Amino acid sequence: MRKYSVLYRVQALALAAAALAAGCATAPGERSSSNVQPPAPVARPAPVAEPLQAEVEGLSYDERAAVAADEGSPVREDAPLRYVVKKGDTLWGISQKFLVEPWQWPEVWIVNDQVKNPHLIYPGDVLTLIWRDGRPRVAREPELASDRLSPRIRESDLGAAIPVIPLDAIRDFLRSPRLVTLEQLKQAPYILDFVDLHIVGASGNGAYVKKLKRSHGSSLEAVRLGQSYIDPDTKELLGYEAIPVAQAEVREFAEPGTVMLTKSYRETRAGDYLIKPLSETFEANFYPHVPKGPFTGRILSVFDGVSQIGQYQVVTLSKGARDGLEAGHVLDILQAGRSAKDPHGIKYVALPETYAGQVMVFKLEDRVSYALVMSAIRPVHALDKVVKPGTRVAIE
Repeated sequence: MRKYSVLYRVQALALAAAALAAGCATAPGERSSSNVQPPAPVARPAPVAEPLQAEVEGLSYDERAAVAADEGSPVREDAPLRYVVKKGDTLWGISQKFLVEPWQWPEVWIVNDQVKNPHLIYPGDVLTLIWRDGRPRVAREPELASDRLSPRIRESDLGAAIPVIPLDAIRDFLRSPRLVTLEQLKQAPYILDFVDLHIVGASGNGAYVKKLKRSHGSSLEAVRLGQSYIDPDTKELLGYEAIPVAQAEVREFAEPGTVMLTKSYRETRAGDYLIKPLSETFEANFYPHVPKGPFTGRILSVFDGVSQIGQYQVVTLSKGARDGLEAGHVLDILQAGRSAKDPHGIKYVALPETYAGQVMVFKLEDRVSYALVMSAIRPVHALDKVVKPGTRVAIE
């Protein structure tokens, strides 16, 4: 962590001001002088502690100026001194209120090592921004009563803790296209025909299936092949887009076997493959962090094939677990460079790549990964680059 010398100066100034206030009282707008006898102190009533309000309270002017002057500080200029966690908040959203880069949350969060899952935060918790040893820290308000943090018993359902990212935003991922390899397709059963002579199938229809084995399981997902996934940089065939069309339950393992379509997303056709469905459980409380070394990948596609990608949309990346990606990795999006015609020449000039937003990886495959767009300050498109934060070209 960087040293925040400017914050030391702020604390020193604050202590000096407090000492001066204790020794004399000067009316607003007056100047003190060694030749002028200060007026006698006026007795004032003891201050009454104000109740906590469920709102963001801004930093003082001096603290804002000090933080802004320190270019290396992770704290936002308009960071709150106190924030009350509300239902519907996410860790990412709260960290955006405190930090320039939300993924730096683990670096400023005061962690009690004696408590399991110390990053869990609940609605009603009061988070306070403080400085310790010259560094900004965020802590739950009760933990500020003493410098020594001790374990506390909390009778709260772990499911009530706020997630890192908005889980509702990735629920549609269960019905979004995903990658299947050629090896998977060779082993996958497929729909041969429908029991009641339908041209296409829907929920409630039975279907005959070839290559159905008990090892495939009794709950399957019917998918239709879409585009090929090719790495734009290496030209490697990563696999094929598998578009979910229906859920199916096995009625009989045989050759051919039979299944019942229990839920339809799109019309089901003969030739559609049956694969294992995605797990509906996602790890919601991973720590956001950046790759250790240099990293470059591409956005391959987005759910529903829209041309422009916005916040909280799920995208498929051209790199996966084999490339060192992990759940929680945060990457910057660089808008692919375009060309502009030189107004005083005949050639086109390549324009630099521009920072467009950030994604967070939440699910991994071997060759690809799936990420949620956390922010998008300008349009994002397929084939835009994703890189380790810090290598971006920022144009605000």
